[in-house]
Amino acid sequence: MITVLRESDAPLSDGEFARLLDNSLRAQGIHAPCAVTLTLTDEASIRDVNRAHRGVDRPTDVLSFPAALLPARPGAPLPPSMWDSGAGAFFLGDIVISCPRALAQAKEYGHPPEREFSYLFVHGVFHLLGYDHQNEEERHLMRKKEEEALGGPDGALAEAAFKAREAAYVPYSGYRVGAALRDRAGRVFTGCNVENVSYGLTNCAERTALFKAVSEGAREFDAIAIAAEGTAPWPCGACRQVLSEFAPGLRVLVAWEGGREETTLEALLPHSFLRFEGDKEHGQ
Repeated sequence: MITVLRESDAPLSDGEFARLLDNSLRAQGIHAPCAVTLTLTDEASIRDVNRAHRGVDRPTDVLSFPAALLPARPGAPLPPSMWDSGAGAFFLGDIVISCPRALAQAKEYGHPPEREFSYLFVHGVFHLLGYDHQNEEERHLMRKKEEEALGGPDGALAEAAFKAREAAYVPYSGYRVGAALRDRAGRVFTGCNVENVSYGLTNCAERTALFKAVSEGAREFDAIAIAAEGTAPWPCGACRQVLSEFAPGLRVLVAWEGGREETTLEALLPHSFLRFEGDKEHGQ
């Protein structure tokens, strides 16, 4: 459950914040009822809070005040001292978000305000749950959990695509792309783009992931995430056709630093060339 104190305007409803809290708890393996207080305020007020509680005399985007120090470990039990009998839930703590700062950051990063508020809230929740970002290892672990909460299983798929991007071989374009393809059994196969001096022999991340999956016996797929930086990495025509051989109804998620979109392979390639099995089109 969530209590939202609105001192400033925000684009998300109380119900949407509650859904994000539920997603965060699910990502952490917590199934007990939990409560959070969220205050949506302005820059002057969050500066006052920052100064009073942290000794930092400046505004920030989000602050978290955990009710107890929890281990950043999925499934860790919540201590009985956090139980609030009046609310009938474990009280995790307080989150404060500066609405003007969130709106400014959304504009700066080029994504919708809803995305920025969602991220800041989820970021605050995971601070309440014991996560931090003092070093690269902590930052990566926290970011992985945040993406999972923001997008559920698809968030984890996008994170796998971002990770796959790190292995890209791109000495000519410098444009790294990673892909993560999930089969219907839940297995995830990753791939990156591999360039060649004879540029036509370059292989895209999507086909690398698909060929890896097929070589390991997978034949049915439900989603692919494609990740890059700077711009949306929509699959090329060749990748769309190759993917349609196995999954013409595939869900396609593209993610980049600061944005994410989703569509279907059918929408991207409405008249794909399908192979026939007798009188029946494959995949129809």
